[in-house]
Amino acid sequence: MKVDPSAFRLDCGATWLNLLATRGQAFGARSVERLPDPGRFAEWLDLCELAPVRPPDRHDLDRALLLRELLRPIALATVDGRPPDEDDVRGLAGYLAEEDPVDLSAGVRITRSAPPTAAAALGRVARQAVDHLTGPARSDLKVCPEDDCRGVFVDTAGRRRWCPSPACASRGRVRALRARRAAEAKSRNA
Repeated sequence: MKVDPSAFRLDCGATWLNLLATRGQAFGARSVERLPDPGRFAEWLDLCELAPVRPPDRHDLDRALLLRELLRPIALATVDGRPPDEDDVRGLAGYLAEEDPVDLSAGVRITRSAPPTAAAALGRVARQAVDHLTGPARSDLKVCPEDDCRGVFVDTAGRRRWCPSPACASRGRVRALRARRAAEAKSRNA
């Protein structure tokens, strides 16, 4: 079954990590931009239950892409046990100012009020990222070993090798199989 490369990845373990996944194969020669326009950004926000009252425009999309690219090196540094870049941290902190007060209501399940703007929705995403990156759950973060992916995901069980993308796991398994076969052939010929 062929997977649509432009399909949103909503399986990374947290909304802020799913934002990182809106750029597929981020470190590859042919990265995939899954947020090419404000309409797709609005669709992603809706799927993440963050659809703002006022639909996002181009400026909102640009801010979302900037947040994504601020979070990526911070997340990678956190997983690698390195200090993140101070400018990236300051940039991330700027998004927290946009966070809006949340009204909760009880119904079939607890719900929160819709963010009034895309900036407020991004503030919620930034808050989630900060809480995740600064709390004990940061130890559950892993990075996909595929050089073109390097996607960050949650692995609470500590058993995943690759991100949730089937393509990364498939490429990794094929590469490992070829290496084992090559080693076996080399040992037989020695």
